[in-house]
Amino acid sequence: DHRDLHLSIRRQRQMCIRDSILGIVQIINGLAVIASVAYLALEVSQTSKIVRAQFGHGLTSRLYERYFLSAKDKEFSAFLSKDWSEDSMEDYEYWRITLWINTILVNFFDSYDQHRQKLIDDTHLKMRVTLLKTGLMKTKMGEPTWRIWREARDPEFVEWFEKEFFGGPLAVTDNETNIEWEQLNMKNR
Repeated sequence: DHRDLHLSIRRQRQMCIRDSILGIVQIINGLAVIASVAYLALEVSQTSKIVRAQFGHGLTSRLYERYFLSAKDKEFSAFLSKDWSEDSMEDYEYWRITLWINTILVNFFDSYDQHRQKLIDDTHLKMRVTLLKTGLMKTKMGEPTWRIWREARDPEFVEWFEKEFFGGPLAVTDNETNIEWEQLNMKNR
């Protein structure tokens, strides 16, 4: 019967159309997934840039605030302008130097760690390296202050830091004694 023939051709044509539509839907779904993934990647990239910028801004603001407060304090500014390489300072002045070095080192460590995690760019780290290279670590209290922090840092950082600021690894002292600290802390009055 020729009606059966037309019916089977019609069914075959309908199945072919349905398969074509399903193929088109699958292609559209695949493209939608690709577009979604690309959009998410773009969002993650932008969020990462924003987070890095916020970290950098926070570190810079903190450093500038310290500079501003130091500059605003006339007596402390006068102290900062002294020649710290002199041996004729009072104990309280060495303590001030030590506290200032600690402040700068903590800021430097934060910046180094965030740079290592790619949360801030090179400029933030370079700015702090320049600050430390002004001679701060060459003062009488620079090395002793570093030796205290040295134990808290990983060997790779210690090697880099000592090469960068002291020209190479510092000699290991007996039981890591820190003569300058001992003299400052243990004075009999």
